[in-house]
Amino acid sequence: MEFEKNTLLFGADPTPRIVAIELGETGTVKVYRRERDGSTIADVEPFHPFVWADSDVVDLGIETEKLRGDLKYGWLITVDSWKELIALRNGLKNAGRDFFAFTDPVQHYLTATGRTLFKDLPFKELKRMQLEVLSFEGEGDHVMSIAISDNSGWEELVVVDPNNVEESERDALKRLTALIKQRDPDVIEGHNLFRSDLPYLAGRAKKLKTKLDWGRSGGFLRSRPSRLQIAEKTIDYPKFTIDGRHFVDTFLLAQFYDVGMRSLAGFERMDVARHFDLCDDEQISAFTGKELERAYLENSETFRRRALCGVRETRALSDLLSPSYFIQAQIFPYNYQDVIVRGNATRINALFLREYFRQRHSIPELPMPRAFEGGYTDIFFTGVARNVWHCDIASLYPSVMLQFECFPATDQLQIFRHLLTDVRTFRLEAKAKMRAEQDPAKQHHLQALQNTFKILLNSFYGYLGFAQGHFADFDAAARVTQIGRDLLKKMIEWLNAHGAHVVEVDTDGIYFVPPSSASSVEAGVSPARSKSDAADTAATTGNEIEELQRGLAKELPVGIDVEIDEQFDAMFSYKAKNYALLTKDGDVVIKGGALKSRGLEKFQRVFLEEMIKLIMEGKPEAIPQLRNEFEQKIRNREWKIDMLMKTDTLQDSLDKYRVKIAGSARNRAAAYELALASGRNYRPGDQISYYI
Repeated sequence: MEFEKNTLLFGADPTPRIVAIELGETGTVKVYRRERDGSTIADVEPFHPFVWADSDVVDLGIETEKLRGDLKYGWLITVDSWKELIALRNGLKNAGRDFFAFTDPVQHYLTATGRTLFKDLPFKELKRMQLEVLSFEGEGDHVMSIAISDNSGWEELVVVDPNNVEESERDALKRLTALIKQRDPDVIEGHNLFRSDLPYLAGRAKKLKTKLDWGRSGGFLRSRPSRLQIAEKTIDYPKFTIDGRHFVDTFLLAQFYDVGMRSLAGFERMDVARHFDLCDDEQISAFTGKELERAYLENSETFRRRALCGVRETRALSDLLSPSYFIQAQIFPYNYQDVIVRGNATRINALFLREYFRQRHSIPELPMPRAFEGGYTDIFFTGVARNVWHCDIASLYPSVMLQFECFPATDQLQIFRHLLTDVRTFRLEAKAKMRAEQDPAKQHHLQALQNTFKILLNSFYGYLGFAQGHFADFDAAARVTQIGRDLLKKMIEWLNAHGAHVVEVDTDGIYFVPPSSASSVEAGVSPARSKSDAADTAATTGNEIEELQRGLAKELPVGIDVEIDEQFDAMFSYKAKNYALLTKDGDVVIKGGALKSRGLEKFQRVFLEEMIKLIMEGKPEAIPQLRNEFEQKIRNREWKIDMLMKTDTLQDSLDKYRVKIAGSARNRAAAYELALASGRNYRPGDQISYYI
């Protein structure tokens, strides 16, 4: 079947080419749709917000609908406007009634209708505008330039006249507003848009008494404080919204990308663009500070190139990182801007609630959280192992959940089972189609599609242990990890019993040396071996690996598929979840914060990587020479200063840091002291680069 025809995933209403939803006049929403000729039209639709309640509320004079099933929230109350919904929630709260309601009107509307954004709309037809502001810092700060572009290739650079700043800056803001209305983008993109460009523009507009009425219906730019948790990072930022359009910050897209990859050296636009090889000119991309201000005052071509470089790199980053979120907006009942920052388990919960609403079925209350043991990690050898292979169970947790029926007890409609089955099938189909496709544009779309299904597939287990998930089930989550641990231990026992040597097991799978090379591994040996010591690795053949895979498969239950999918020349096993791999092509892959902490100066990270590579290549005698080379470059000042800089991420606000210092609750830290001395408004999540 076609993926988009699956109503559990993509919603029951097939209305195509919706690009935005905004709250309209009383009891209505505006639905913006893209016509085939490229124009955008607005339909005014009725809007009936709703509340799930745990009992009939006829005593409050409110009509209700009894829902199917016997779960906690079995009554549905529907009202005629958002204002009425707010009053209803307050009334229910004051009456001591239990209820559940969405706080976002767009999620209300999309859940109630079964609609989603962007159906039948190719990514290239989404109107995306890029924005970057360069400003003169210090006393008398002001906008130097506003660079604007869009995905059609159009560009414009608005430069403020340094000899007539106030009038020229006001004209620049008015020109930006006029261009937004004229070009009519669905999305406005920028790098660090929320914490830099938009707050700065809003502040300058306020000072100059200029309106930023960028909304499709003439609405003004609005913001409120928001907080985002990305892995171990907490990022405080002002969330900006505008009616009928979406904001996408490629700084946040880069943060989400790096959660899985852990490969970015930094998150500034030039760092991310350099990582993806998107810089036309790295020197221009990195042009900043006093040199940039001087180029501006001199009206040089270099300044103009730097200003436009920013929007070009932002557009290229969005081309690369946005498509998966674009597809997710076709699946989940959220605004495009919101689907990016919602957690994976929160998105899954939204699918459950949409389908239970459609079938007029009651929903459960939130579960009682409890702790449970996680996945299996262990280390059996430290040092260098050669001819290392990686094996894993294909989609371990999804396979366990389906094969052993680890489903939520409260899911009376069995949505979890059906969604998980379909998503796994769809991902395999999308991967197969992607490999067979010759057209690059279609291949890129299928890559984004299979990546979206991969994210979804891996979110179901997390949902079981999600305290804010209505259908979460901590007992089922614990059972999944227990079965997963048992299966991995069984595989390890079998491999060791058949002459292999297991090096390490973690969330990425099992790393082992096959029987033909196992004699070269001596537990606890740290020094690297020379190349000659690895001669017997050649004895490993495809037949040996196939036999191991077949043997492992016989030990596992039906439906649990083992994969031995990758070979490495060497592995440096340091400690649990911290290791390095040497690929067949000579590349080094480093896992774990102990070996590649961003808290280290860049030269230390580079030195560690090169030293570990020498160890894995069996060349420990070359390490002193490497050390001498680094020392000479430092002494002779051969490197740019960024090689010697540390980059720290602020976890606390500056006010909280001051309080902790005053109360002797923590030691002083260079990054915070520099942030305080700068006079800038640094927030949690901001990065400070410095050298000592």
